Amino acid sequence: MSKAPIPTEIQLHQNSRILEISFEEAGTFELSCEFLRVYSPSAEVRGHHESQAVLQVGKEKVNIERIEPVGNYAVALHFDDGHRTGLYSWDYLYYLGQNKAQLWQEYLDKLAKAGHIHSA
Repeated sequence: MSKAPIPTEIQLHQNSRILEISFEEAGTFELSCEFLRVYSPSAEVRGHHESQAVLQVGKEKVNIERIEPVGNYAVALHFDDGHRTGLYSWDYLYYLGQNKAQLWQEYLDKLAKAGHIHSA
């Protein structure tokens, strides 16, 4: 059984490129499409091992075209850059929401170390 709460509402704000996820007892998280894209749970992004993870660059303007429910445990996010793999489980979305500030800073640090400038 899942330890994370189940979302009560998921709403995409395409103009601001924000996915708003509400959990009954845990509040609401606002996650940018860029954040969700660079932290995609897909093997294409994460690899099959941490050492295989691929740094995602140039995703500042990415948007979500469609949200597809997957059973009662996840959603598939279809991004406008063609990325459609990776299932965002309730556990994973909750984790991203709870750790957004730290994860975002880690991403910006990795971009800087790789010599990329974040332009958003």
